Amino acid sequence: MKKVLTIAGSDSSGGAGIQADIKTFSAHLVYGMSVITSVTAQNTKGVLAAFDLPKEFIEMQIRAIYEDIDVDAVKIGMLSSSEIIKTVAKALTYYNAKNIVLDPVMVSKSGFKLLKDEAISTLVEDLIPICTIITPNIDEASLMAGIKIKNIEDVERACQRIYEFGAENVLIKGGHLDGEPIDVLYDGKDFTYFKGKRIISKNTHGTGCTLSSAIACNLALSYSIVDAVKRSKEYIQGAIENSFSIGYGVGPIDHFFRFRLNKNDE
Repeated sequence: MKKVLTIAGSDSSGGAGIQADIKTFSAHLVYGMSVITSVTAQNTKGVLAAFDLPKEFIEMQIRAIYEDIDVDAVKIGMLSSSEIIKTVAKALTYYNAKNIVLDPVMVSKSGFKLLKDEAISTLVEDLIPICTIITPNIDEASLMAGIKIKNIEDVERACQRIYEFGAENVLIKGGHLDGEPIDVLYDGKDFTYFKGKRIISKNTHGTGCTLSSAIACNLALSYSIVDAVKRSKEYIQGAIENSFSIGYGVGPIDHFFRFRLNKNDE
């Protein structure tokens, strides 16, 4: 069984963060492990508060995993401070981690800032250069690339700028643009376009976490970067199509829709 590690924050409502990552790992039939960087108090209506774990304890969690278990891929989510980013980057470099997928979580859907402003430069300088792929949304890509993204041409320019930070691949998610969503993958030479179908649903909590986790799973399963993204896009599409309402705000997607659909077919 392939083994995938998530390094991210905890979502007490279970829709995003560590909880969404572990659900995604299970849905892909890989063994999931976690390093918790922050604990959030949140629900479907938003994030109430966040508490960062000490950097020493984060490093200890990473050491505990790598000194006992072979890790086939790593998904990185919420890293809120420069200290935490440096700690994670140093540890993953020391253990020669492979198949690193970075979802640069900056702001929650409710507007709660999950990455301190001064930490963005540390993310660019210390963490992005060791990543196999980075998966920003339009807003995150605009901030990192320093350009206003309004169309696919802007997405391509942003891909090129972010690629220069050192990641092997850049995937910019186009869901925030008008029209049908198109995600753009850039490997330093070629662009690959993944066209999706816009689904009218308010229940999209955890989509970014889930997509990046699915990519990590598929890389662990030895798929190429293009196939890993393609398979992950198909998975997230189905998870959103089968999302459901919990609470009074933005509900979660269904990480286990394939199992439910298969059960219904029996």
